[in-house]
Amino acid sequence: ILKAELWPSLVFPSSCRQCLRFPRAARFEARMKYILVTGGVISGVGKGIIASSLGTILKSCGMRVTSIKIDPYLNIDAGTFSPYEHGEVFVLDDGGEVDLDLGNYERFMDITLHRDNNITTGKIYKDVIEKERRGDYLGKTVQVVPHITDAIQEWVLRVAMVPVDGGEEEPEVCIIELGGTIGDIEGMPFVEAFRQFQFRVGPENFLVCHVSLVPQPNTTGEQKSKPTQNSIRSLRGLGLSPDLIMCRSQVPLQAGLKEKIAMFCHVPKDQVISVYDCTSIYRVPLLLESQNIIPYFSKRLNMEVKSPTSRRLLAKWEEIAERHENVKDVVAIALVGKYTKLEDAYMSVSKALKHAALSEKKLLKLVWIEAADLEDEMLDSNAAAYYEAWKKLSSCSGVLVPGGFGVRGVDGKVAAVKWARERKVPFLGVCLGLQAGVIEFARNVLGWKDAHSKEFDPSTEHPVIIEMPEHNNGDLGGTMRLGKRKTIFHSKDSIMYKMYGKNDYIEERHRHRYEVNPDIIEELEQHGLKFVGRDEEGKRMEIMELEGHPYYVAVQYHPEYLTRPTKPSPPYLGLILAASGQVSTKKTNSGLGL
Repeated sequence: ILKAELWPSLVFPSSCRQCLRFPRAARFEARMKYILVTGGVISGVGKGIIASSLGTILKSCGMRVTSIKIDPYLNIDAGTFSPYEHGEVFVLDDGGEVDLDLGNYERFMDITLHRDNNITTGKIYKDVIEKERRGDYLGKTVQVVPHITDAIQEWVLRVAMVPVDGGEEEPEVCIIELGGTIGDIEGMPFVEAFRQFQFRVGPENFLVCHVSLVPQPNTTGEQKSKPTQNSIRSLRGLGLSPDLIMCRSQVPLQAGLKEKIAMFCHVPKDQVISVYDCTSIYRVPLLLESQNIIPYFSKRLNMEVKSPTSRRLLAKWEEIAERHENVKDVVAIALVGKYTKLEDAYMSVSKALKHAALSEKKLLKLVWIEAADLEDEMLDSNAAAYYEAWKKLSSCSGVLVPGGFGVRGVDGKVAAVKWARERKVPFLGVCLGLQAGVIEFARNVLGWKDAHSKEFDPSTEHPVIIEMPEHNNGDLGGTMRLGKRKTIFHSKDSIMYKMYGKNDYIEERHRHRYEVNPDIIEELEQHGLKFVGRDEEGKRMEIMELEGHPYYVAVQYHPEYLTRPTKPSPPYLGLILAASGQVSTKKTNSGLGL
């Protein structure tokens, strides 16, 4: 590798001058393979699942795989989004608040990503502007090309080399998902960056996978290829030519349509992949692999793919898919939340429940209940919604109260907790769910009728939930208690201690600003509400259990962020076991045992 100080004295052909801005790049480009996943026609076409599935397939072949998600919005991260904007905010080990697609990557590929694996326009512009303020550009006019596009490429090169599988070896393949739809104005700098990027890393190291919708109007019943043709024409006009065309459709592509798309989109027929709606997302990696994706990757990217005997991971996915399609024994869980109109707002929660149910050969019936509909005020304003909500709740064999922010629906969550406690119905509270449990217990067992959280009632005389002292009252973004933190078990005679495999401590991801008031812990525990898990200093309450109840568990952290299809989260697994009448102190988090 040439020393950087010698570069200016050398003469390069014009085709190489592009790389002179990146003297660090030479060592990156030899091994790393990049797969760019773009989308066309509509957003939400399935890029995230397809990108995750491609990574799963490559990992099954023994490759080390990492992923990057690009979101072209100006926000620095997803931390201040309403769940109705982009679904849930996913939290990483390092405290990064990122797009929910990174949750799909982690669950599919069983990797641990970092905050820099989520690129936003806001991050890139912030990075470039900070460099400009420091004088790094030596008085040059700072422009989208080359400064923004260079910053994007530098970011990708740097992050792609960071290990994500718990080892120290660098990844071999980086899958990059470009959010949005080709043609969106906010995505243009990223498309231009990758147009340049394909030349600097070389064609044998860069592959474009375009995901496009193939609609099928009910009036004709015929699948239409024209939207895909137009989308790829737009992509080509921006300087990127797709190597693989993933055709999303309700049913398999009709006879002759592959040939038509191949002809008009200038790719061989075997590079047009039919990705139709499957019975479950667990089928998608198997569907792609069945269409000879692995041999194509091996040839196109000049990769040495290991023999099929190393592909045990795909056998696990086959088993999961078969189990999902064949389970008959239903377990009904009520999810009492405030964002129930958009299921993606609870993406990780629903995945955690499904993973736990599948591990026990149960078919999950998730009953969505709007928390506000359980409140007494709803009886006056909309009696039908009130009675329907309580009817749904009473039909379930388990209750889950997930996290959330804001006062709306809190009293409904408290009412659901009271119902589960008094009737000894299995209950799991997560984050705000734990706080709702403390509020309910203080009101109805300790007799503190005005007990509340300082977040919702700053003037309450019984503040059972208080703001953490170190919380920043100014900026909202990135100021919570975030990321993976250690919880120490203070009691070995607890359900969660046994569910977590009888370990002395666990590490889970957090996202909260408020906590249980430590001044009331002694009184709560005297009445049977035990805090069996606490932080390393013993001051913050992490795990709560109720004596004399078959399964009354609440946690301050978010265990759903670490769930895996083959290793379900212990608190969610415990809820499924209890709701199906088979909770056992001998169960651990072994999941499917694969």
